[in-house]
Amino acid sequence: MGDLKNKRIITVATTGAWPKKENNPNVPMTPAEIAEDVYDCWKAGAAIAHIHMRDEQGNGTMDHTKFKETVDLLKKNHPDCDIIINMTTSGDIYATDDTRVQHIEELKPEMASYDCGSMNWLNFGLFINSPEFLERCGKLFKEVGTKPEIECFDPGMIANAAYYVKKGVLKTPLHFQFCMGCANGITGSVKNLLFMKETMDQLCPGSTWSTFGVGHSAMEIMYAAVAMGGHLRVGMEDNVMYSKGKLADSNRQFVERAKRVIEEFGLEVATPDEARQILNLK
Repeated sequence: MGDLKNKRIITVATTGAWPKKENNPNVPMTPAEIAEDVYDCWKAGAAIAHIHMRDEQGNGTMDHTKFKETVDLLKKNHPDCDIIINMTTSGDIYATDDTRVQHIEELKPEMASYDCGSMNWLNFGLFINSPEFLERCGKLFKEVGTKPEIECFDPGMIANAAYYVKKGVLKTPLHFQFCMGCANGITGSVKNLLFMKETMDQLCPGSTWSTFGVGHSAMEIMYAAVAMGGHLRVGMEDNVMYSKGKLADSNRQFVERAKRVIEEFGLEVATPDEARQILNLK
């Protein structure tokens, strides 16, 4: 790992479950658009693509056929693309537990999200991740060889991950995604990011981590993460604005900025294969 200590992983979260064309006309929505966007971001330096799907009305969906179509298009049209696919398990807060994991069972992606707790979501609904669901996901991920990305919206979710390690549901080393600045989650600030990392180091030593900031906290969190040894997530799932008053032209634009920040700090952007080594993907 010594030769990888100066490498930083860029994850691109292309779509999410919320932004629509009226929020930013450049957000990819269909499987074809998402596949091409993932490829474009890979060329720009992204090692991981965190993907969500949308239905015909543009709403978030966990339709397993759309995940398959997207992956099939990417492989067919761009066989040289070796980006790591990280599939959401939480693209629709109204989906059943069965629907949320069907695509994992069928496609066995290298990574998938593991949201380690329940919360109010964007002030309008409940984002439920019951103990039964988390235990089911942990068992399934082990069976199919999928690495869980532990999504944490507050420090209590880090403690929950530590509990599931002790219980044997999760296998170390863990990889965390600190979600900063989301409504009803921890506020995005350097102080809070440091607290999240210190909590992780205490409860889950040896873990790797990545982070992103929503809205005005995006750049603060990006700079702090690079300085603190973390990895980065960027993309329109988290921000449709590139800067104040300016819509993002593309997800690639976010990736290119992240790459510049990493390199200006004297570090290097990890390739997908280097990311696999850093994250202990098998």
